[in-house]
Amino acid sequence: MSRKSNHKRLSKKDRKSGKKEKKEKKPFVREEFEGIVRMTREGFAFIETPDSEVDIFVPAVRLRGALNNDRVRVVTTAARQRPMPGSRQRVLRKEGRVVEVLERSKRPHIALLQVTKREVWAIVESRSMPYDIRINMTPAEARPLHGMKVAVLVESWPYGVPAPLGKIVDVLGAPGANDTEMHAILAEYSLPYRFEPEIEALAEAIPTTITAEEIARRRDFRQVPTLTIDPTDAKDFDDAISVRRLDNGHLEIGVHIADVTHYVTPGTALDQVAYERATSVYLVDRTVPMLPEKLSNNLCSLRPNEEKLCFSVVFEMTDRGRLVDKWVGRTVICSDLRLDYDGAQALIEGAEGPMQEEVLLLHRLASILRKKRFEAGAIAFERPEMKVQVDEEGRPVAVYQKISKEANWLIEEFMLLANRCVAEQIGKARKKRTFVYRIHENPNPEKVDALRRFAKLFGHNLKEATGKGISTAINGLLSDVKGCPERGAIEILALRSMARAKYSTENVGHYGLAFDYYTHFTSPIRRYPDMMVHRLLALYLDGADSQDQATYEAACVHASQREQIAMDAERASIKYKLVEFMQDKVGQVFEGNISGLTDWGMYVEIDPTKVEGMVPLREIRGDFYEFDEETYSLVGKGTGRRYLLGDRVKIRVVRASMEQKLIDYELIEEPIAD
Repeated sequence: MSRKSNHKRLSKKDRKSGKKEKKEKKPFVREEFEGIVRMTREGFAFIETPDSEVDIFVPAVRLRGALNNDRVRVVTTAARQRPMPGSRQRVLRKEGRVVEVLERSKRPHIALLQVTKREVWAIVESRSMPYDIRINMTPAEARPLHGMKVAVLVESWPYGVPAPLGKIVDVLGAPGANDTEMHAILAEYSLPYRFEPEIEALAEAIPTTITAEEIARRRDFRQVPTLTIDPTDAKDFDDAISVRRLDNGHLEIGVHIADVTHYVTPGTALDQVAYERATSVYLVDRTVPMLPEKLSNNLCSLRPNEEKLCFSVVFEMTDRGRLVDKWVGRTVICSDLRLDYDGAQALIEGAEGPMQEEVLLLHRLASILRKKRFEAGAIAFERPEMKVQVDEEGRPVAVYQKISKEANWLIEEFMLLANRCVAEQIGKARKKRTFVYRIHENPNPEKVDALRRFAKLFGHNLKEATGKGISTAINGLLSDVKGCPERGAIEILALRSMARAKYSTENVGHYGLAFDYYTHFTSPIRRYPDMMVHRLLALYLDGADSQDQATYEAACVHASQREQIAMDAERASIKYKLVEFMQDKVGQVFEGNISGLTDWGMYVEIDPTKVEGMVPLREIRGDFYEFDEETYSLVGKGTGRRYLLGDRVKIRVVRASMEQKLIDYELIEEPIAD
């Protein structure tokens, strides 16, 4: 029986001599890149580079003293084919060595200071730092700080020296104290937790009175019924909504946003601080604002019965939600009422109260806008958002699910409409002008294929589609899995298929919202890109030429990076408080769902708090389990037993480590009753 071969035939002479044809091997081409080190606890690292499609693997012995977040020059030494998780595709993984540390990271390491008789050491807690740091201080100088938590910057690591050398840049306090730990998280991500006194003084010096001349330059909405709807604990109110019936029978809806750029002008120290921070940061127990309190909680807070300066988008709409006309410009308002979400929801559900008629009218229009948005292809993720409740001392006392109701949607829909209309006003104009967009690119096709294969395991179908059709297909899948045990797992994979939203001067639309044009206009108190949008709008409304794109693109990149850092810090604070919350639950048994699977462990979210912990693979009893990338499952080599994302399991809490911010679970091999 003959078999077909793709290889070339051997010559008669070679067949006689038994020689085999050698397959030509492509010579490996060395390449050089600059990139950022992403280090592991084991000491090896991956180098993230903008020019290479995949990260470059570097073993510990070839790092040349480079540490996490350092910028380095790396040269590739080999390339090997590796499977891509969750896909049949194999990718080329480059391996290399660091040839030069170009710049040490400015992000400090958080450590405990240990003073011996002869030396001072910073004992680092991070999973991305496998080394302790020698501190250039005498034991006598450092003795008062022994045992304190500190922030340390690595200054150098000379060849032949066994440990990196560094200096203390901040003393955070006694370990375990709430303020210490929250400041440690902020310091770890290079986020400030106070304003310098001179910045506070500049804010305090801003006049609070609004002149008649300034009011005359603006459209006056002070006599139009206006209200704010915010969370109960909100301190700054940067958006308000007005509503009234026009003589032609149409409705006028005004979305009024605090005019921060009237007070914070380009080139000032206040503006520079806002630019550097780029965003407010929301930890579990505190807000670190982008702007000093005088601005965020006073001048620019749209408090009731106070005249305030705004930048507004005013819509003329029919009762059926059709947009007839819009106007964008600077205004002056006076809010009549401050509602929280619960109070607004009560009015929607039939309770009587001030401005009930206006709230019901806005609710009806928002419902129409929401329905249209999802019909256009906006993706409807419904993953539960869990919040940690802390007491006055910062101790976690409860973990609960944040419920969004119609009152939340009311505000969301009008903010989305304002953001979209502002972006359209500039983006759709014949004259191309530099602008700041909030963009969200199309999903990763390979990840969508992985989602399709995974859904098929449970008998669900994700239709083949391209472009905007993918969002319709994903919405259909998410609708199909409602009420199914695998719903959570499918939602997780659907989210992972999405690109990350970011700021850019190049508009590609917002995929998740199904908008061709979108920006951030509605929160200048807490987001610097919104301030950029306000300034550009003001310039263009006054007839200015297009502004320098390179300058604004650099600002967009900076803002996107700072946004991600702020989100990482927020997650770190939540993780810390969740570990603290689980401290007294070690030994207790919970039911939950498998939320993640890897080569090293099974992640489980327990009920009802959704607190996630890990079951190490090596500690699952009864078999040796391996991760199957094709089916996102763990498979027992001997028994063939399979664990899938979303499976219900029972676990016992084994450990809750405050130092490493880790929760370990133990899998209990007991069936869970339906």
